[in-house]
Amino acid sequence: MNAADRWNLERDVPGATAAHRRLDALLADLTDDVARRPSLLPDWTVGHVLTHIARNADGHRNMLEAANRGEVGAQYPGGLAQRGSDIDAGAARPAAELIADVAASSAALEAAWAAMTPNGWQGTGDTVRGPVEVADLPFRRWRETVVHHADLGLDDGWASWPADYVRIELGRMTMLWASRRPMGMTGLPAQALAVPPHQRLAWLMGRATIDGLGDAGLMV
Repeated sequence: MNAADRWNLERDVPGATAAHRRLDALLADLTDDVARRPSLLPDWTVGHVLTHIARNADGHRNMLEAANRGEVGAQYPGGLAQRGSDIDAGAARPAAELIADVAASSAALEAAWAAMTPNGWQGTGDTVRGPVEVADLPFRRWRETVVHHADLGLDDGWASWPADYVRIELGRMTMLWASRRPMGMTGLPAQALAVPPHQRLAWLMGRATIDGLGDAGLMV
């Protein structure tokens, strides 16, 4: 992966913002019945996924605001238990509340991006998976919004992921794949290289299948 693809605020903030707007447009006509439907994620309804997207935005904002103060903030101060309880508590809300929550949390996160200082962008945050560079958070939010948009099961899914996101993420996921292979067997299988980039990425992320291959084992 090119060093420029590691993180790039001038690319990642607009990319994540565009993903927010695309999600807002999808949700414009969401009904209570649709919000109760199963999503494409095991044991989660559409309401679960939307609540997760909203609380993820809050967690990112926590880390950004802390970094601006020269502190290391926690994405979820209560850890995985808080993450899970917050999602469960919000999943059954009416569609109108889910829509408003997603829009408001995304807008607050965008305001936090705009308020970041140069020193703040050099900070770190604390996710449930470990430390993260604050400057990588906009890309991670772009990922979160794009991938979970598809997980809702309400449109074309991974086939309509933005091409620029796919290019960058495919580089990241391919490196992650290689890092988990035995020495000397680091390349992607030929079957994966033979399919289009969108399908290859979706397979790496556990969202698609490829004939002749099992699960890639890379869940994001």
